[in-house]
Amino acid sequence: MGGKFKFGNLLPGIYSLGVSVRGVETRQTVEVTRSLADSKGRVMVRVVFGEPEARSRRGTISVRELSIPEAARSEYRRALKELSRRRTEAAIARLEKALEIAPNFVEALNHLGTIYYHKREFARAEGYFRRALELDGNAYEPLVNLGGTLLELDRYTEALPFNLNATMARPDDALAHAQMGMNLFALGHHDNAINYLKQAKKLDPSHFSNPQLLLAEIYLRKGDRPAALAELEEFVKLHPDNALARRMKEALALQK
Repeated sequence: MGGKFKFGNLLPGIYSLGVSVRGVETRQTVEVTRSLADSKGRVMVRVVFGEPEARSRRGTISVRELSIPEAARSEYRRALKELSRRRTEAAIARLEKALEIAPNFVEALNHLGTIYYHKREFARAEGYFRRALELDGNAYEPLVNLGGTLLELDRYTEALPFNLNATMARPDDALAHAQMGMNLFALGHHDNAINYLKQAKKLDPSHFSNPQLLLAEIYLRKGDRPAALAELEEFVKLHPDNALARRMKEALALQK
């Protein structure tokens, strides 16, 4: 309740941190690397909640969620534990068992889709996200995840309404804005893409989608070299231990 919490023994990497207070949730990217840690090996992060109007639709429980049997929820919780131990196949088996018990378990469908997305089996991921949305058209996670999956499948026109709806459903979600920016860039609408990518940066500067890189590419195509260099410098500052950032440091040094 004092507002402080910690996680110990984290491996270096990029994490998505979710914080919930009385049903109100916010999420941001946290990068854990040597250069960003203090002398005691700690990465300190301050989480700031946005305006309450942007989060007013969260914290509610649908009738469908209440109808999920405890046995299915138990399998779902066990699947999450398997994932925390990096036992992906065991998690898949648990989630499939949960769906045998409760075929309308949207969260289980979304998690299966997410697993297959990270396995780069995008067609299978798409199927799970679509099934989840058929059951609950207001479910946000499968909506934004389907938009991202269709981008990976290079189906940009088809992805556009999903990504647009995600930005409207959760205007405070950096992922939705980043994907919308990527979508518009792929369709050649560079000026509009800049607006969404800038908003993604505003919401979560260190977001794992690296909006600075795409912004830099857009600025270079528009002939705005100073703006492109500024984006690259920001990327290097935020991700100092990234292999790409190290190469960029060398390139930027040559520009000065």
